[in-house]
Amino acid sequence: MQTFKVLSNSRDRVGECPVWSVLEQALYWVDIEGKHIHRYVWHSKMQQTWTTLERVGCIALTTDAGRIVAAMETGVFELQLLANQQTNSRLLAAINHPIPNMRFNDGRCDAAGRFWVSTMCMDMAAAKQVGAVYCLDEHGLGAPRAEGLITPNGMAFSPDGATYYLSDSHPTVQKIWAFDFNGADGAIANGREFVDMNAHPGRPDGAAVDVDGNYWICANDAGKIHQFNTQGKLLRSLDVPVSKPAMCAFGGSEMNILFVTSIQSAVAVGNEAGLSGAVFSVELNVKGQVEPCFSRFPQ
Repeated sequence: MQTFKVLSNSRDRVGECPVWSVLEQALYWVDIEGKHIHRYVWHSKMQQTWTTLERVGCIALTTDAGRIVAAMETGVFELQLLANQQTNSRLLAAINHPIPNMRFNDGRCDAAGRFWVSTMCMDMAAAKQVGAVYCLDEHGLGAPRAEGLITPNGMAFSPDGATYYLSDSHPTVQKIWAFDFNGADGAIANGREFVDMNAHPGRPDGAAVDVDGNYWICANDAGKIHQFNTQGKLLRSLDVPVSKPAMCAFGGSEMNILFVTSIQSAVAVGNEAGLSGAVFSVELNVKGQVEPCFSRFPQ
């Protein structure tokens, strides 16, 4: 039985986008509503926090320690994380949202160094299908690659780079799709249903893929992480100590540690009081993929 340990000394309002840095042997993640970026250095157990001017939906690493790319509310920025807990920012690409009250949400780099990012309306109760998926590269954000989404999530790539995964975690949708992916030009095609999460506990939130191609996704509201094989068959479910796990990522020196961020619950369920909003870690008998760095800076 896997045992989850509390990693963070903070409790995030909306903890998201854990990314493991092999270069620094450290975990980065964000608190969207807290407007924070965190870094936890594995060996020293030291956590640092930076404050941003806008909500950060997701981040990507670069090859420079202390310099990341962040998809926020008004655009995608390059951030330099300074020693005084502040940041220097440079706009890489602005976004023109179709309606007010939108921000970026989930995101992930592909093996070629592109940054795939999604947008959503912050009023989830409105259930507006205005969310979209974009790809940032040397040409900028460009046109949406997928549209008509409410709360796009669950982005991940298969180890061979041939499959791109995407979910919509809104309660009225709760689907995960797989697409054929062309790493040469970044094209996605042939979208098909991979998993209908309405048949499983929880809503599909953030995800990761292991070296064998299995898809791990946080089941928000159910306190679980589901592992599906490449055919969408459920292999196992892990119980997380909180009801709202948000996103998972592999890391550690052997890439066999699964890190899980979480969202603070409005009402504590069971024994989760004081734990919701924490980041957890658990050692597994599988290994994850090393997260690619962003390298396709707009010209």
